[in-house]
Amino acid sequence: MLKTLLSFLLAQNIILSNNKFMSEKKTIVNSWNEWDPLKHVIVGKADGTCIPAPEPALDAKVPEDSDMRGQFGPRMKDTVDKANQLLDDFSNMLIKRGIKVDRPDPIDFNKKTSTPDWEADTMFGCMPPRDVLLTVGSEILEATMSYRCRWFEYLCYRPLLKKYYDEDPNMRHEAAPKPRLTDADYRKDYLSDKIGIQKRLEWTEDKFFVTTEEEPLFDAADVLRFGKDLVVQHGFTTNLKGIDWLKRHYKDHRVHAVNFPGDPYPIHIDATFTPIKEGLIINNPQRRLPKEQRKLFENNGWEIIDSAQPAHNEPPPLCYSSTWLSMNVLVLDPKTVCVEKSEVYQAEQLDKLGMEVIPVEMRDAYAFGGGLHCCTADVYREGELKDYFPKQ
Repeated sequence: MLKTLLSFLLAQNIILSNNKFMSEKKTIVNSWNEWDPLKHVIVGKADGTCIPAPEPALDAKVPEDSDMRGQFGPRMKDTVDKANQLLDDFSNMLIKRGIKVDRPDPIDFNKKTSTPDWEADTMFGCMPPRDVLLTVGSEILEATMSYRCRWFEYLCYRPLLKKYYDEDPNMRHEAAPKPRLTDADYRKDYLSDKIGIQKRLEWTEDKFFVTTEEEPLFDAADVLRFGKDLVVQHGFTTNLKGIDWLKRHYKDHRVHAVNFPGDPYPIHIDATFTPIKEGLIINNPQRRLPKEQRKLFENNGWEIIDSAQPAHNEPPPLCYSSTWLSMNVLVLDPKTVCVEKSEVYQAEQLDKLGMEVIPVEMRDAYAFGGGLHCCTADVYREGELKDYFPKQ
């Protein structure tokens, strides 16, 4: 017993020492892609997370047979505690590997919010910072967000962004224009429970989504960074005006719109299309990138392969996401990747591709906003801006 206690205290001391050492290092904000060596990251928290009340964009995403239909309010304390334990364990593992970890400051999500245009009975949470924050070079951009319940979520990250701005003279803190999110932003015909999966697939094929083109809308998790090129999914949470806004904002980058016709609920690109290292992408076999859009990658020598199948047939209870969070992995460097512990097929595939695979337990936190990529946001990755797709 005493030996176990001493081992625990020693491990905690190592974590605290590493954190103290890293907190004393100069803050650098810089990240150009999804695979260069990760040195500083934000990991989310599950504190106070709510199941949001029904609203136009959210209703359209929740499948007709989901056990989330009709439920909203604070999540059960035992599930919050379990999710936080997993997020804490993940953070501690990253710290032990020499990666600096910051955490957001949760606000009270279980309260009504409003603007002059709408009211929402609850907010959401701050487990998935990847949805809100996009780091491109030395800039961190706050996304517009497309759900009313997530309109104020940026507040959880403002203390960290202020700190980075104060400590790194090259850091730029930007915020996309806050959308009004009036009823004109959403298609009412998406709300019907009578709409079947086949109809939704037809709508996705036709790029007919719940969000209209009333104003620019995008979530940061719809964007993948490939050096000078940004690949953005057009779907439920990002519209064409949002992609156009990104093109105008990132004038020195090439911004490419992509879509995945096999996904009836296209939200966030990182459970569909995942770069593992320079030259290699895994693609959800049920949501393959269309042939015409693959040319950018294939003409520049990149390989796109089908990802492994998920290990589970169903997502966890009260979870928005599909079983394809199996491929929502976090790359630590071009040779090392974190994979959810139970996703043995995805781990095996990446191992055979020459990656060191770090199993990380996170499935019981999926319902709070996603997997290992979702629950993190880059602050600093080593590496420089490169042109990976010179043949356009």
